[in-house]
Formats: sequence, C-alpha cells, structure tokens
Amino acid sequence: MEKPKIKSLEEILFTSELNIPKYQRPYKWSAKNVNQLLDDILVHSDKIAYRLGTLVVHHDLKKKELNIVDGQQRLLTLSLIAYELLQTEIAPKLKRFSVENLSISNVKIDNEVSINNLKKNQAIIKSRIKEFTRDTILFFFEKCEFVHIKLKDISEAFQFFDSQNTRGKDLEPHDLLKAYHLRKMVGNTEEEKIQCVTKWEEVSDELHTVFVHYLYKVRQWCKGRSGLHFNKNKIGVFKGVSVEDTNNYNFVQPYRISHYFTEKYNNDIYRKIDLSHRDYPFQIDMVMLDGKRFFEYVHYYANLIHKIQNAYNDKVSDESILSNLTEEESTAKEIFNLLRTYHGRNRTGDLYVKNIFDCCILYYVDKFGDHKLEEAIVKFFLWSFTPRLEKRAVKEVTADNHGKAYNGFFRTIREAVHTNDIIHKSLDLVNYVGNDKAVKNLGSIVKMFTELKAIRTNG
Repeated sequence: MEKPKIKSLEEILFTSELNIPKYQRPYKWSAKNVNQLLDDILVHSDKIAYRLGTLVVHHDLKKKELNIVDGQQRLLTLSLIAYELLQTEIAPKLKRFSVENLSISNVKIDNEVSINNLKKNQAIIKSRIKEFTRDTILFFFEKCEFVHIKLKDISEAFQFFDSQNTRGKDLEPHDLLKAYHLRKMVGNTEEEKIQCVTKWEEVSDELHTVFVHYLYKVRQWCKGRSGLHFNKNKIGVFKGVSVEDTNNYNFVQPYRISHYFTEKYNNDIYRKIDLSHRDYPFQIDMVMLDGKRFFEYVHYYANLIHKIQNAYNDKVSDESILSNLTEEESTAKEIFNLLRTYHGRNRTGDLYVKNIFDCCILYYVDKFGDHKLEEAIVKFFLWSFTPRLEKRAVKEVTADNHGKAYNGFFRTIREAVHTNDIIHKSLDLVNYVGNDKAVKNLGSIVKMFTELKAIRTNG
C-alpha cells in the first residue's frame, strides 16, 4: 500500500485510468444521500477545503486501471454533480474542465439497478445545479478533497473491500469462508481471483439463505447430523482439500483428475471454435475443494436453488426445474401450485417442512437431474409434510430431526445409485392429527394426501 495522499476532485475525476470493477456492488444512493452531499458541499464552500472522505483504489498495473475499492457510491454521485456543473453557462469559462475528460464518461456500467439509480439522482442534481455559483464550482473541483489510498495487491484490495462492506456488523460465516478460500488461491492469477469475487458478489444478497437454509442443511442431514444454527464455528463443513496439495491421498485423486480435466477442456483452443464450456462436476455432498472451486460451487448451487424457487411461479419458465416435465406429469406442478397458495403456507412450522421439501429436490436434482423427477417430487412432498399433518406444532428442532432421520430421504439419496432406490422407497401412511385449531388451514394439503392415498383413514 502506498502512503495515503490528499487529492482534489480535479485530480480524481479527470483521470482516464479510473474504473469500477465487476466485484463492486450496485449503485444505490438515495435522494436523501444525494441532497445531503449537495448541502454539505454548499455549506462548506466558504472554507479553505472540504474533506469528502476516503477513496481506496487498486492499481492494476497490467490493465493500467485504478479500480475503485471503497468510495464508489460517493464518487459516482460526485461525477454526476461534475457532469451537470459542466453543462452550465459558466462552464465555458472554466476551460481546463471538460465533460469529455470526465472519467465517468469512459466507465461502462451494465447493472440495471445502478443505471436506474444514476438516472434518478442525476435528475435531482440537475434540479439543484442553479444553487452553484462560479466560485462554488471552482471550490467543488479545486478544494473538495479525498484521502486517496492506492493498493497494489489484489488480495489486500479484497480484504479492504470486505472490511468496509461489513463495518459495524458481525461477519457472517460466509464472509469468513470467502476470506479463507481467497487465501487458498495463492497459485491463481489476479484475473481468476477477480472472477471469483465477481461471481460471489452477484449472489451476495442470497448467500445467507443459500448457506443456512440449503447447503449446510443438506450436507449435514445426508450424514445424519443436525443442520441447525450454521455459524462461524461450523464453517469447517465448507473447508476441504486443495487439488494442488502435495499430499497424494487416494481419495483426492478423482477430484484432482476432474479439476485438471475441466481446466484443460475449458482452456483448449477448440473452445474458441465450438464456444462450449464445462462446469466442474460438482456434487453437493462432495469433499470441498479449497480456493477457486469453492466459489464456483457456491455460484452453481445458488443458480440451482433459483430454479427450484422459480417452480413456485404461476407459469413454468425455462429457468425452473419443472421446465422439462411433460403435460402428463402434472402432479408435481399441482404440488408446487398448492404450496404456493394454501392458507397456512406462511406459518413458521409450514416454512420448516417446505424447506425440507426444497432441500430434498435440490439434493435429488443435483445427483440425478430430472430423471423421474415427477415421481420423486411426489415422494418428497409426502415425506416432508408428514410432520405438519401428524403434529400440532412443528418446531425448528422437529424439522431438523426429520431431516437427519436415519430412515429419511437425505440418507436415502446419498446412498442411492439409481432413481428407483428413491422412487420405490415405502412411506408409512400419515396419522392426521385432525382439524385442530393449531393446525387449521391444512384442508388442501390433506386433500392432496388423500388423493395420493397417503393418509390413514378410520376403519
């Protein structure tokens, strides 16, 4: 890290090297943030100088870019202010400043959220630009300053990025995993590290759900272990081995072969012709591969979870696990429609058993694809919702015990080598607790169980 310097907006906003890296989060400043910044600049315009904060950049020597690590939201807003100031009638008198030389003019922004927020905030700034005089415009460019910190090491930049984005909050377990697996990428290029962090940030808002409600539960339940309370003390579940480790353990060989074959395939010159790509052949319960493959693993399963969630939409899309089911295979679609609409669907206990159902589907599709998926979904529905019909209260520990049960579906899927091992698994008839006040609004679920001949009847 170079020694911090004090730089004016004139020095920062007109540098051609400034760039917003892909791992940055969308621009989300609100109207309140923008108006507060404008007020602060105008209020302090009679001062010798005004310190705007800290700007941290990573100097990519190879690409000759200054990637913004911290300060993106503020700097983009200041760039909008600068752009509007240079549209005023005073601008021609300020010959050394020009719109063409503004760094934001050369920055490509693709994110729709960022684009929409930039447009909204530009309109706010435009409506207030008349409050700036010639003197305040000069003050803006010459006397508004940042503490400018330049980092040369990409890992240092990622560490700084994470520390700034988690300020004032306890680190989530997945934040610690991100740091751990980045440290394991010693032999990878900077470009590979950036790609990994970029993919991670693409799903950053979903990571808590992905880890807590899906990956951790499945990896634990399939081994007969509790899937409750994923925290920083349990992140070892997502640490494993390095394919580059000198310890030539036999069990690592299949992973090593798959790793290097996937690398060779994707980097082969023929891929420039056929434009094909192969993902690493992940399995959700596999031994974790440290480093690059971990990031790919998380991104891969985040996308698969999306396809499961999309199955609950009104219409079946190509981005749904149900997309390949035929018209005749309608029971699975009926089940998803039922779970999307029945009255008691948002009760805590109902959400617990629905999570079991979703995790079963995730584990099955991951292992067998959509082969006999219709029949599997019916089985998973009946098994997952059994506690809901048999108990007056389904607590988190109730669902956890059901998930990790020795004779449950997670162990069955883990040990299965054919789909029939799952499809032909026998299930006991359900002893429905009755339309008790505590479990009301289950009529449609009971009806489905009855139609599937899965509920015990009197006599």
